[in-house]
Amino acid sequence: MTADSIPPRPPIVVLCGSTRFWDAFTEAALYETAAGRIVLAPDCNLKIPHPLWEDPARADRLKRVLGDLHLQKIDLADDVLIVNPGGYIGESTRREIAYAHSLGKPIRYTHPTPDHPA
Repeated sequence: MTADSIPPRPPIVVLCGSTRFWDAFTEAALYETAAGRIVLAPDCNLKIPHPLWEDPARADRLKRVLGDLHLQKIDLADDVLIVNPGGYIGESTRREIAYAHSLGKPIRYTHPTPDHPA
């Protein structure tokens, strides 16, 4: 394979939202991948018990690390998809939306909110 035969890079989308909607993230990732996009998403769900975050101090530290890592995923993405069943947008997601806006990233929503159509 030569550089001339490699297709252009597909768009990269980052999924943002509350991990309480883990199943909705999985579904959104499926649809975005089937649409030909590279998907970046949260990979740790701190709401599901796991030895990596069973210690509360370790969980707090990991939450901060993951939050910063997710902002870096937004840096890499071409656009942002907010996974927000029922229109729910929590504090962390608001932070991610504000960050994406500051970078001029296009933002889409899986569900309409009073301020944002789906």
